[in-house]
Amino acid sequence: MGGGPRARPIVGLVLAGAALIGMMGVALAKADPMRVVSMNLCTDQLAMMIAEPGQLISVSPLARDPRSSAMAAEAEAFAINHGLAEEIYLLKPDLVVTGLYSRRAAADMLERLGTPVVRFDIARDMEDIRAHILQMGAALGQEARAEALAAEFDAGLAALRTAQGERPRAALYFTNSYTAGESSLSGQILSAAGFANIASEAGYPDGGVLPLEMLALTRPEAVITGQSYGGTSRAEAVMDHPVIHALRQGHPPAPHTDHDWMCGTPYVLRAVTKLTALRVQTEAQAR
Repeated sequence: MGGGPRARPIVGLVLAGAALIGMMGVALAKADPMRVVSMNLCTDQLAMMIAEPGQLISVSPLARDPRSSAMAAEAEAFAINHGLAEEIYLLKPDLVVTGLYSRRAAADMLERLGTPVVRFDIARDMEDIRAHILQMGAALGQEARAEALAAEFDAGLAALRTAQGERPRAALYFTNSYTAGESSLSGQILSAAGFANIASEAGYPDGGVLPLEMLALTRPEAVITGQSYGGTSRAEAVMDHPVIHALRQGHPPAPHTDHDWMCGTPYVLRAVTKLTALRVQTEAQAR
């Protein structure tokens, strides 16, 4: 038949068009998300640090709470969401970032509706913080910003780390008599500041409920408690127990854990700095 030679240019045009459409699809798939919603206090703060202006559109209510958030003032610039799937879907996000265990049903529903969701695990040590910075950078398409922030964090941590050796002993004592062990972010903050954590010698290497009597028997040089939220909770009352005050007698005043301790962000370096000052005072007093 005479149509064969003429068909080749048409086939070529069709293939070229298909290839162009394919390339456009890849480009669109790789486009940076421009409407990002965060559903978790810790992803709120990482996103606020790394996103370019206008990229992040909504954060969780805790982001504005100065008791919990190290970036409460910055969070005022963003709309608040309450972690409800239907609420977030109506914001038309092209990416949702959240904690691995936060609002799981809502995150699952959003995924079923076609909204991409990136989940972040709990930070348990300084290496996790660095990894989460880079994870957020990759999720937002802001790798360069994230790498610069990670390098700044590495340098700050290296400057604060102390030499190994004899260390003052400290206790972390929180609501409901809970103590944090070495495998927690709080324990890692304590270690980075140059303190030995009494949780291990008391038989709680991974943390747990430490009876007040056991705490008294360890006689730490510093007792670091959580901040009170100003209520009348019996769970919080233990942090103001006379035994705690007795253990602190004769030692430099210890800071409370605050919003800098809450999440695996570079703000943990401020917590390490405060504890380092306490350790220096404690060592000087012991001489």
